[in-house]
Amino acid sequence: MERCRVQRCEYPTCPEALKVPREEIAYVTCTYRGTCFDHPDFLATIDLNPRSSCYGQVIHRLFMPNLKDELHASGFSTACACPDSATRRRNKLILPCLISSRIYVVDVGSECRAPKLCKMIEPVDVFWTCDKGYLNVPRSLPNGDVLIANLGDPAGNGKGGFIVLEKETFELKGNWEYPCDVPQSGYDFWIQPCQNVLVSTDGDVPRIAGPRFDPNDFNKGVFGRHLYVWNLSCHTLKQTFDLGEDSLPLSVKFLHNPDAAEGYVACALSGVVYRIFKCEGESWAVEEVIRIPPKEVTGWIMCKMPAFIADIVISPDDKYLYLCNWLHGDIRQYKLSRNCKPQMLGQVFVGGSILCGGPVTVCRDEELKCQPEPLVVKCKRLRGGPSRMQLSLDGKRLYVTDSFYSTWDRQFYPDMVKEGSAMLLIDVDTENGGLNVNKNFLVDFGKEPNGACLAHAIHFPSGDATTENYA
Repeated sequence: MERCRVQRCEYPTCPEALKVPREEIAYVTCTYRGTCFDHPDFLATIDLNPRSSCYGQVIHRLFMPNLKDELHASGFSTACACPDSATRRRNKLILPCLISSRIYVVDVGSECRAPKLCKMIEPVDVFWTCDKGYLNVPRSLPNGDVLIANLGDPAGNGKGGFIVLEKETFELKGNWEYPCDVPQSGYDFWIQPCQNVLVSTDGDVPRIAGPRFDPNDFNKGVFGRHLYVWNLSCHTLKQTFDLGEDSLPLSVKFLHNPDAAEGYVACALSGVVYRIFKCEGESWAVEEVIRIPPKEVTGWIMCKMPAFIADIVISPDDKYLYLCNWLHGDIRQYKLSRNCKPQMLGQVFVGGSILCGGPVTVCRDEELKCQPEPLVVKCKRLRGGPSRMQLSLDGKRLYVTDSFYSTWDRQFYPDMVKEGSAMLLIDVDTENGGLNVNKNFLVDFGKEPNGACLAHAIHFPSGDATTENYA
């Protein structure tokens, strides 16, 4: 296998790379689907410069031309391992739509503070060309093409895999995987070119789980349980790992070191994080490294509330792992070590379903002595749970949004849907470990001119911890 070319001095663990300028703007996907407002979704541009008079405010809104798309995940089209600095420019942002299966391509390079829509791929083209639907995470391949994971087929049945967009024209090229290797479902994936590997996770069956979360769907194959290891250059499925009954593995992230053969996978319903690593030869293995126990409760949809790990992020220096627990409401910081299981160093509660004074009573808790207090930032009480995170390249600032998926948001956090999402800033102690909520920063999406909306994915045009900074 040909080794990928990597400029070591630009790898984020190098001191030179960690001295990059602080992020000044962020792009956040926002949806009105599931709210009482009938408006198109939009891409919000947020001012992150503390010296700016608009700090923590939406300074631009790029509205999509259609309704009820559900903008969800996003990703840059040129953030891949490439020795040519020109092709590393993140000048196009890809916005796949979770519900409509439409794809928007946004020009963020011409004017980064006022992005423009430059291309739209209609659902019918995705359906006919790829027989795929319910599009989610986009990432760049080493050759510059864009890969997009999907959850189902056009009818909402479980069907995973990937569709490919051409790197310059963004035309549909078709499916990435071979028909014999189509997984049961899909959600997230990560690419490690130097290991010639792509690792992807299962999702759920959109037609069944999409309308609402139903505990009766447990043990019926509705929620995914598999992790897939692919040969990146051959597009073939090498290994499949069964992570247990209804584990629902959603988020997968690898270490940023381009030579690292190690990553982590978070399971939403079992509350488990697995480490995936390469063994001798070309085979891979998984081991459980974190388990967050459920809480015995009353006043909720189930008698046990699982730790719903919606997202994980690894710091650019590969020192820390962060996870957000959407239902319990906490964000955790773990120190990573090659020979030991991750050690928790920090924890903050930023909402959730177990807050004191709410409808849920915790009867038995293996971790906490009492239910957490509600969080109020700049006079706004946080009504949702942490769902998506983004970490600055220097690892010191962790940004968080609280919308997971509009339908499930409405089921579990109706007050958040009514009052609007929020984007928070968590200050990170990168020396000794620790997390603190920054009380001077809040983006209140409940104050949008068109009404309260739901905010999800976050990206910085200068690069971030979930962008593939291999070089």
